[in-house]
Amino acid sequence: MHQYSELKGNSATLFGKYETLWGRLDYSKLAERLAAIETQISQPDAWNQPEKLTPVLREKSQLEHKLSTYDGLRKAKEDLEVWLELAAEDEASLDDLHRSMKEFEKILRQTEMATLLGGEQDGSNAILEIHPGAGGVESQDWAEMLLRMYTRWAEDKDFKLTVLDVQPAEEAGIKNAALQIEGPYAYGFLRGEAGIHRLIRISPFDASGRRHTSFASVDVYPDVDDDIEIEVREEDLRVDVFRASGPGGQHVNKTNSAVRITHLPTNIVVQCQNEKSQLRNRQTAMKMLKARLYEQELRKREESQRVDYASKDAINFGSQIRTYTLQPYRLVKDHRSNTEDGNVDAVLDGALDRLMRSYLLYAHAGKQNA
Repeated sequence: MHQYSELKGNSATLFGKYETLWGRLDYSKLAERLAAIETQISQPDAWNQPEKLTPVLREKSQLEHKLSTYDGLRKAKEDLEVWLELAAEDEASLDDLHRSMKEFEKILRQTEMATLLGGEQDGSNAILEIHPGAGGVESQDWAEMLLRMYTRWAEDKDFKLTVLDVQPAEEAGIKNAALQIEGPYAYGFLRGEAGIHRLIRISPFDASGRRHTSFASVDVYPDVDDDIEIEVREEDLRVDVFRASGPGGQHVNKTNSAVRITHLPTNIVVQCQNEKSQLRNRQTAMKMLKARLYEQELRKREESQRVDYASKDAINFGSQIRTYTLQPYRLVKDHRSNTEDGNVDAVLDGALDRLMRSYLLYAHAGKQNA
């Protein structure tokens, strides 16, 4: 029964983590708030002004998601306790006990991450932008690799992903990209990805096979809901229309349907070319602009140390948040939390949860110590 004793000891450690975590979840308080919301929206006159219910319904959705996550954690704990009892009497249940323990550990880790997502807009959808740094084709190719990485991450989460804008580069890679990612706590998970990402590898574009360092910038903004008031004056905007580039069919490429908007007071520039309609592209570009302006205000209120993209450090050596090394060894290192991951291929294929978790823990510890 040596294996049982080992599994029982590991389970006891997980139960200890569970008790510590469960004490921070405020399950009863959240359930009471959800019940109050359900009572509010069930009133006969509640829907007379549906626009006022938008933030309430969003809070209801977030509460339901949290409580569902917590219920799943509690059930996983109960299942593990059952398998511990069965395995104590029958060694044939040891494999089931091991699987139950691993499942409980996975859900425990996921729930821990959810408790770290308490920011004002962490529950929002996200807009993510990628810009290559200096270095021409090398950085443009790296930017496209990052685009693929975040696309795979979103797909693995079953999040809805919409390409708002992608400009292919001439030789390889992309000049920039903008994505809308919709899913529970999409912004909360992705906000730690904002910053400079560095790649070290043997360049596929260098006939001499030399090692190159490339940089790309990632920016993340909460997708602003219509109920949040962001004042954007028409006289503060410069709107340019142009032909869309890249794939998209004859209409997209042969009409001036793409839209670029410059917000003159802040010099923020956004553009969209994924729709055939110039009007739809303008609407999407305005949504992107409002998201960036709102994120700017959020950062001011939170007194964040990270400045806005317009005044950000140069996209070059010394300012990176994460380094992806492919040569002479293989390692991904987050320079804020000092977390390392040797499975570079998996990370570039979208396996970002461990790195995201380490950043959230790092940021949470920083707030507690502030």
